[in-house]
Amino acid sequence: MFTGLVESKIPLVQIFDIGPGRRLVFELGELAHSTDRPVGLGDSIALSGCCLTVVEIDGSQCHFELGSETLSKTKFAELQPGHFVNCERSLRVGDRLGGHFVTGHIDGLGQLTSIRTEGDWRFYEFTAPIALLRQMAPKGSITVDGVSLTLVEADDERFSVALIPHTLAVTTLGELGTGDSVHLETDILAKYIARQLEGIAR
Repeated sequence: MFTGLVESKIPLVQIFDIGPGRRLVFELGELAHSTDRPVGLGDSIALSGCCLTVVEIDGSQCHFELGSETLSKTKFAELQPGHFVNCERSLRVGDRLGGHFVTGHIDGLGQLTSIRTEGDWRFYEFTAPIALLRQMAPKGSITVDGVSLTLVEADDERFSVALIPHTLAVTTLGELGTGDSVHLETDILAKYIARQLEGIAR
């Protein structure tokens, strides 16, 4: 479980093809050996919102293996060395919850369609699959590339979010351009409500 509060932007340094899947190696820097919580084998880490398992540690570099299903449902198949992702370690019992509950399971991809700037702020508008849009509501929560955000508007065609300067600076969202794809995870409570409504409709 995660919160959508990004701890660091980390670069992809190596790619290895392994059968139908792929092994990705990321440079975690100081995060790998933090004194309060060093990364260990088997740890779950959210990379741009996708929960992955550490399978090997080489100094400050961590290896993650992605199967064909993960590659087909995410944008990791397009990543190249030098690209950055948002990184968040999983919650520990007793940790403060500053964002919202994030599972690290990607629901689908969205696409950035417009950017509006107001001073140092930016307003992003995205398209997304209709099934995901119907799990969104204004002032509700959405996870975009692993970042917990508050929805400004949401309807059956698009949704929008407002990004403060800090978020733009410390996450990969500040580097997005129109046409770019992003990982989306809707609020877990919205999923349960949608499931209940499906049952009522039947």
